Amino acid sequence: MEDPGYRPLKELLKALGARVIGVPVDSEGLVVEALPAEARVVYVTPSHQFPLGVAMSLSRRRALLAWAERNNAVVVEDDYDSEFRFGGRPLEPLQTLDTIGRVVYVGTFSKTLLPALRLAFMVVPPSLREAAKKAKFVTDWHTATTAQNALARFMDEGAFARHIRRVSRIYGERHTILTAEIKRNFGDYLDLVPSSTGLHITACARGALVDHIDAIASRAFDLGVAIDTMSRSRVDRRPPAGLVLGYGAIETARIAEGLRRLRRCFDERMSRRLKAA
Repeated sequence: MEDPGYRPLKELLKALGARVIGVPVDSEGLVVEALPAEARVVYVTPSHQFPLGVAMSLSRRRALLAWAERNNAVVVEDDYDSEFRFGGRPLEPLQTLDTIGRVVYVGTFSKTLLPALRLAFMVVPPSLREAAKKAKFVTDWHTATTAQNALARFMDEGAFARHIRRVSRIYGERHTILTAEIKRNFGDYLDLVPSSTGLHITACARGALVDHIDAIASRAFDLGVAIDTMSRSRVDRRPPAGLVLGYGAIETARIAEGLRRLRRCFDERMSRRLKAA
């Protein structure tokens, strides 16, 4: 899996007895050349890499599919929030490029609707359909049919598409405000990772260690600002120092005040660091 990556999945896979190997990510996504030949499942977030936010390039996507075919492996494509895209052309999922049946495409309604629904979806190659059905059956028999039927009707009537268009405008405004404020007011501390998809942005710390950023995040939490750090996305390698800033659950009008408090945390921590030096 990608490193840095979605750490809860690492813990789940380890609990199931799998050997999890972190594979580095660069500006084009997962580095295919670094995949171990013995891997049988590769987990990726190509539309909006978590946590860096980069999109996997088309050449890298094709290289990954070719690698999977050569090594008789399955690629699990987690498309967890690409419904929200604020610029550029729509990205083709790996699943649509897959002509040989190597990709298992998974998504969720937790981001587009609400996590409490506990509804998601999976598109599997024909060769894996029966196995996927049996795995679902022995896991929890079936998902609540009432919620599934209500959601299906919501989609059939076009209400889901209208909902996505409406909330995309809201999230797009938050994305614009947050990125502009980070560039304008945190340029001495943070380098923003370019991203135009999803519900979070990532910024790498300039001249700060992981421990410093973790301390800043802890202090920000005390001030009512919840942020994540790159260190919590570690799989194998020590990730760079940086912040993951989500904007899906904060009101647009509160972003500026949250960033003012975060800036205060940076100033306090960095001034103490300079004095200590």
